[in-house]
Amino acid sequence: MKLLKGIGFSGIVGVVILFSLFPFLWFVDTSFKTELEVTAIPPVIIPSWSLKFYISAVRDYGLLHFLKNSAIVASLTTIITITLSTFAGYALSRLRFRFHRHILQGLLVVSMFPQISIAGPVWRILSEINLLNSYPGLIFPYVTLTLPLGVWILTSFFSELPEELEASARVDGCGYLQTLLRIILPLSLPGVFTASILVFIYAWNEFFFALLVMTQKKFQTLPVGIALFQGQYTLPWGEIAAASTVATVPLVLLVFLFQRRIVTGLSAGAIKG
Repeated sequence: MKLLKGIGFSGIVGVVILFSLFPFLWFVDTSFKTELEVTAIPPVIIPSWSLKFYISAVRDYGLLHFLKNSAIVASLTTIITITLSTFAGYALSRLRFRFHRHILQGLLVVSMFPQISIAGPVWRILSEINLLNSYPGLIFPYVTLTLPLGVWILTSFFSELPEELEASARVDGCGYLQTLLRIILPLSLPGVFTASILVFIYAWNEFFFALLVMTQKKFQTLPVGIALFQGQYTLPWGEIAAASTVATVPLVLLVFLFQRRIVTGLSAGAIKG
């Protein structure tokens, strides 16, 4: 009976996973088809494994250019956000001051704001300081949006570490900054790594602000660049599928390779309230 229940549960999970992954798997399958196979009725399941759409996406639509822009924006956003989150998270986990909990609650509230509600002010500010169509102009709102996530994760992780470690370091003459860099940070690498992955994925996939801020092709990132692929008479579905595969597969592999560290980092601060 237990075996049957286990098989039934595994089957349900498998169906849900397949249902969730089907659109992505279909796009991957489409990216290796020929033009005739893309429009064939009934649909062709097994492709010809042609690389024509990948070559066209790179040569005719500037896929590598968009890939470079996304890599620059996502990497710099991650570095800045994690650096700020590390100092803020350590301060909130160790220093007791007035409105300590209200700061964390305020960060949570800010992270819930819908993007459309702040789009106008963000665009106006960036326009006034001449940061539209520039890397800093996109990195600035990304850091603002991802900072609450980074602070929450690292605050929870730092709170889990015993304070006796810092007491011993202070006895040896270390200040707060030295304690953080030499003692706390090396022990907190799983949490830092988790926050870095989540921030990078957000910055890599974000579309709304990238479309709002980057109106020139020179600075557009992958999501915007792919969305604006244009064909002569119809949408170039093959090139869109190929570009989407290139944009998604690295993230999928990243999560699969480091899933244990991500789970460890997310659950590390869940024990201590």
